[in-house]
Amino acid sequence: MDEEDLLPRQKKPQKKDLTPLAIAELEAYIAELEQEIERARGEIAAKRKQRSGADALFKR
Repeated sequence: MDEEDLLPRQKKPQKKDLTPLAIAELEAYIAELEQEIERARGEIAAKRKQRSGADALFKR
């Protein structure tokens, strides 16, 4: 086993410094994050649907 196998595959993104942002910018940032959350939820739903279809196919 290589040392590289022990390292995380993706580093967590650094948190954005919110202090210089105005209220409107913060609200826009929140809206952007909410859209990204919905996109991730949609991907999860698609993968679950695909998995349940595969499970149904192989469980005959």
